[in-house]
Amino acid sequence: MSNAYLTYAAKRLGQAVVVILLAYVFTFVVVSILPGDPITSVLRNPQNGFSEEEIAEIIAAQGLDKPIVVQLWHSLSGFLTGDLGMSMRSNRPVSTLIAEVLPSTLILASAGLAVALVLAMLVAYGTRFVPKRYGQGLLRGFPSLFLSVPNFVIGLVLIHLFGFQLGLFRVINPDSFWATLFAAIALGIPISAQIAEVLIANLDKEAEQEYATVARSRGIGQARLFASHLLKPASLPVVTVIALTIGELLGGSLITETVFGRTGIGSLVQRSVSTQDLPVLQAIVSLGAVIFVLVNLVADLLYPLLDPRVKILGGQKRQPTTADETSIGPTRVVTP
Repeated sequence: MSNAYLTYAAKRLGQAVVVILLAYVFTFVVVSILPGDPITSVLRNPQNGFSEEEIAEIIAAQGLDKPIVVQLWHSLSGFLTGDLGMSMRSNRPVSTLIAEVLPSTLILASAGLAVALVLAMLVAYGTRFVPKRYGQGLLRGFPSLFLSVPNFVIGLVLIHLFGFQLGLFRVINPDSFWATLFAAIALGIPISAQIAEVLIANLDKEAEQEYATVARSRGIGQARLFASHLLKPASLPVVTVIALTIGELLGGSLITETVFGRTGIGSLVQRSVSTQDLPVLQAIVSLGAVIFVLVNLVADLLYPLLDPRVKILGGQKRQPTTADETSIGPTRVVTP
């Protein structure tokens, strides 16, 4: 790797660390100023049966009797060392609670992303090679339609049609293969819209390049032209789009879990909000911020390696501008 790329990678890594720390501090402040008193609503709730001595011990262990600045430093130090604290509701380690439900959410999010990629690919292929008389224009409108329908509405329709009417899965068994598949479809359809829009636009641009014209003149079929010549250069911007949709993917997973009755991060968030379990809320929001920042960091570091048009100059990512037209098409300057 060149020194310029290493400088660029170090700069982006430093920016990612700063963003994660700022996100954690912001989340801590917002959670701390939420209306309501978690001590009263959780610890002094008669249903929990805590005595005043036990409440005092929990408050001291959580550090809730200390100034807010001290609480922030203690919380941030624990976060950096992997100690997410103890749940005020169950008095169990927050990391254990998250580890119990995180696999279900990751499975759903991964399956939803796979569905989104496949669906976006099919729509993009159809907009290039399906004849106009067979609905090419209609396919171009699909991304707007997918984006306008919330995933919970899609989920309810799928449950009614395939769960209640056709009986392909049972709502009381939300972790079965078919239930997970339809939950992934509900999650993936809105996300596929953004990917399809970018892919369609770039396919249109690449199809006008000279190399595509030469390939057609040599008699290359439509499917081979798409797979061997158009797809790769048109897919490079999709890497950035996928990274930017990670937040939507995680947020949509929480909603989809609720609709399909899955036990995951969504159910844990719901319980934590209702009981004002601040350590759990803080950990989940911070974990989401870390995942989002890291995925975008990986995308930024991979893009110069995947696209030969990208050059790293002075720690910045530079792509040929319209003044540097080449046979592979115009790009632009991007500063991280």
